[in-house]
Amino acid sequence: MELREWAIHILSADRMEDKLFEPKELTDQEPGGALFWKMPTRPPGMEFKRHTSREKLPSFQEHNDSDKRAVCLHRFAGHELLAVEIMAYALLAFPEAPKHFRKGVANTLKEEQGHVRLYVARMEEMGLKFGDLPLYRHFWAHIPYLTDPLRYISVMSLTFEMANLDFAPHYGKSFASHGDEKSAKLMQIILQDEIQHVSFGYNWLKKMKGNLTDWEAWEQSLPPLMTPKRARGFIFNAADRIAAGLPQHWIDNARTYNPVPGMKSPD
Repeated sequence: MELREWAIHILSADRMEDKLFEPKELTDQEPGGALFWKMPTRPPGMEFKRHTSREKLPSFQEHNDSDKRAVCLHRFAGHELLAVEIMAYALLAFPEAPKHFRKGVANTLKEEQGHVRLYVARMEEMGLKFGDLPLYRHFWAHIPYLTDPLRYISVMSLTFEMANLDFAPHYGKSFASHGDEKSAKLMQIILQDEIQHVSFGYNWLKKMKGNLTDWEAWEQSLPPLMTPKRARGFIFNAADRIAAGLPQHWIDNARTYNPVPGMKSPD
């Protein structure tokens, strides 16, 4: 199956099994012209809902409750499904990107599909089905700004996935502290994959940045009102940024960066 055909299949799918369909063989002989997808088709009951302040993730103090931990996993699964769709979008939007870049996006997409499966299986063990809770458009709000591969990796690989280098181990440790080793191990699997995804993004940033420094290229490629602060979590995890190949100056900047007062993220 061609990458283009696979991406269209994912974005137009109204069944989860089609969203998570992984062809045995993928080719990229006919990438076609750029195709910009405004919004993905979703399975019935899994359409995007409007996010409200009342629908916050359970606090860490609530992780002693299995139902609350399942709610967290549901939200994370929703993010992984969004990543699957955004990566399919990138395959359609950037047909002229280097072949190795497109192959890397496709490989990352497969891993994100695997993450969805893992989350869904664990949630079902905990008595929650994927789609029982609201799902939000989140990443799709930034689609108008993903106008080239550099902006794509700046937002997805080096911001959203970078932040998961902090969130995944933090939640994993919390789950483990309440005796939920299965969910903790799941978060560790996610973390190891995210390290590689960040590495992919950073390696391509270096190739695409032109005369800018790597930090300048990243910061200047972010959407309006999104700052480098969005790329970190509650507790900063330098070790896994090092594992992803980030240089020390980047890590230092990311750790200490503070946005201009009054700026707000559209998330």
